[in-house]
Amino acid sequence: MADHSRAPVLEAIRRFRASGHVSFLPPGHKQGRGADPRLTEIVGRDVFASDVILMNGLDDRALNRGVLNEAEDLMADAVHADRAFFSTCGSSLSVKSAMLSVAGPGEELLISRNVHKSVVAGLILSGIRPVWVSPRWDASLHFAHPPGPEETEAAFAQHPAAKGMLLITPTDYGSCADIRGVARICHERGAPLIVDEAWGAHFPFHPDLPAWAMDAGADLCVTSVHKMGAGLEQGSVYHLRGDLVDADVLAMRADLLDTTSPSSLVYAGLDGWRRQMAEHGKGLLDTVLRLAADTRERLAAIPGITVLGDAELLGPGRADDRDPLKMLIDVSALGCSGYDANHWLREHQLVDVGLSDHRRIAAQLTVGDDESTAARLVEALRALSGHAGELPRAKTVDLPAPEDLEPDQAMLPRDAFFGPAEQVPVEEAAGRIVAETMSPYPPGVPAVFPGEVLTRPVLDYLRSGAAAGMFLPDPVDPLVRGVRVVAR
Repeated sequence: MADHSRAPVLEAIRRFRASGHVSFLPPGHKQGRGADPRLTEIVGRDVFASDVILMNGLDDRALNRGVLNEAEDLMADAVHADRAFFSTCGSSLSVKSAMLSVAGPGEELLISRNVHKSVVAGLILSGIRPVWVSPRWDASLHFAHPPGPEETEAAFAQHPAAKGMLLITPTDYGSCADIRGVARICHERGAPLIVDEAWGAHFPFHPDLPAWAMDAGADLCVTSVHKMGAGLEQGSVYHLRGDLVDADVLAMRADLLDTTSPSSLVYAGLDGWRRQMAEHGKGLLDTVLRLAADTRERLAAIPGITVLGDAELLGPGRADDRDPLKMLIDVSALGCSGYDANHWLREHQLVDVGLSDHRRIAAQLTVGDDESTAARLVEALRALSGHAGELPRAKTVDLPAPEDLEPDQAMLPRDAFFGPAEQVPVEEAAGRIVAETMSPYPPGVPAVFPGEVLTRPVLDYLRSGAAAGMFLPDPVDPLVRGVRVVAR
């Protein structure tokens, strides 16, 4: 039986710091001795004292002590996986490793159309041919839920040679897919299911949370511990179960992308979080689930504030489940946009929220929250309601119909991205093949990918969105006055 009171990475850091080792290899700050005192005054000297290289630092030259392997084995045991792999480069890298382990250049992979931009980067780097699986578009609320078994089965029927399926659940809006149903469709064809569960690292540790991918039949699952867990930024884990994905191939393909200088601090964050959740996760999540339910009721009582719940998010054609710790808050009745509400809360209330779109903001609660932080959120939203008349009126965003958000794929993303391209005025871009990714962020779900044919409704949406406050970090022109397209 696994001993979850252990934390092998943290134990190795403690041993190294107590040992008196003198290092003549990276990191060059030499456990903080060379760090600028003005830096350590802010971030703390212990950060540098614990920043130790893995090879010939936390472990020996040949990694014979198995510090990292032991920590990964404990993680796998805690979340019911066969194998777990730590990543210090975020789930943006982990999901690329997962894709590369299932499909190769020119091979087909079923992918939810509402993917994160990191998946598109994986397509560009790998040359995989995407088969887009339509999500469940909510035309009234104007956002997408993950696809289900029906959409997956239809995609496999048209593309029986597809090597597997990549499913994104939960979304940044907190909506979750029927993983069991999608896994069944994949496994009937002998194809693996990859789940990008970046927002669901906490799911394995409480029965009242949505289904955890490893328990619901997924073969490979990616989680961002820094999102809803208590790890450091960039802390990610990908988990493997069953034999449809070769563990050796996964490790080999991941090695193409992984850093050779991983951060012991990020590893320590993953290791310590696993121990915390294995020992205390149920109780910690009990507390925050009660807090979330109470906070939801208090927010719903504020004039002009609507907190979306089961009635709006679940049911036929919508999500299969939702994360109760994600507060999806509609502010449109206040007359302002989610973009401006986000800015106002940060500037006037010192309260920061994540996702914002033309009518909503999202706030997440985790085991790091308590009554005092939840009260700050409630008071900030109450203040927003009281001062809504001072905010700019929401600008019109030309929202496309769901069918307009799935443009035709005319070229492989890789070919369009790396091929000859030119920048043209947006007025001349309709009908051209786009050579860049254009992703409203957050959540970072691209409206168009390289290789797709630009349409006037999508261009109007992006241009009007940018004028209304939408943030587009990846196109050459984030204001969408011009667009990078494949040269004729």
